[in-house]
Amino acid sequence: MSILLSEDSTFIVQGITGREAVNLTRECLDYGSRIVGGVTPGRRGREVHGVPVFDTVQQAVEHHGGPIDGSVITVPPAFTKDAIFEAIENGIELIVVVTERIPRRDVAEAVELAGERGARIIGPNCLGLIVPGVCKMGGIGGPAKDAAKAYNPGKIGVMSRSGGMTTEISSTLTAAGLGVSTAVSIGGDAIIGSTYAELMPMFEQDPETEAIVIYTEPGGRMEAELVDWQRETKSKLPIVAFMAGKFMDDEEMQGMSFGHAGTIVEGEEDSATQKIARLQEAGIPVVERIDEIPERVKEQLG
Repeated sequence: MSILLSEDSTFIVQGITGREAVNLTRECLDYGSRIVGGVTPGRRGREVHGVPVFDTVQQAVEHHGGPIDGSVITVPPAFTKDAIFEAIENGIELIVVVTERIPRRDVAEAVELAGERGARIIGPNCLGLIVPGVCKMGGIGGPAKDAAKAYNPGKIGVMSRSGGMTTEISSTLTAAGLGVSTAVSIGGDAIIGSTYAELMPMFEQDPETEAIVIYTEPGGRMEAELVDWQRETKSKLPIVAFMAGKFMDDEEMQGMSFGHAGTIVEGEEDSATQKIARLQEAGIPVVERIDEIPERVKEQLG
């Protein structure tokens, strides 16, 4: 089992003829993903690694002959909102936005429309998601042979602000024999489509997911939302966290952007120290090193 993706999932790549998208398409196909089309206006009739290219999402859906589950969006920031809207208007329900530095208002409007239409956005500024041994959507894990090494099927869900750390944590879990059920690079921008708390119900309903590992950073309110969700739902799904940025003084952090646009520390509550305290108070252990994650997960599993 998994969340969001299955072996039957189909998706398109918007902006497929761009250099990054060409590589991403090859990596996903090699991993076994079902890419049924690509979209780049003015490029209809071409192919990218055997994937037909269309001018519009509507053409791709019509060519497929039925609903398409998802879209990976790799178009430039100025055009990303329109690409998301186009995907949603054509019935696509899972949208992975790789593009970064999108205007915040554009992201907010896209997230609002997705909520109204029952669609889900992962990202922006993310590497996507992967169900080990089944399929991946986005650049997560890199080339198929590397993804296969880092991501073994298992029972631990992974969510991370950082795309690279998604793979680092998953590789550590794989090496420890725990493996991964689904890993999601949720995105590093200030506004993103799906937070920890919004994805947790899916993991909790997945019978194969027995624990969650999150990678988090100073800045933002997502950890507080996660703690509130856990308390409100009385969730018993164990969570282990790794917090970056603990080496910095809380006062030094304020007003600073730590690594990602979404990690601007606006006040004391956004600091690593306060976030760690909040998580631990809620019974979520926070490890100091990545190599400590597997042992702490095993302790949480009893």
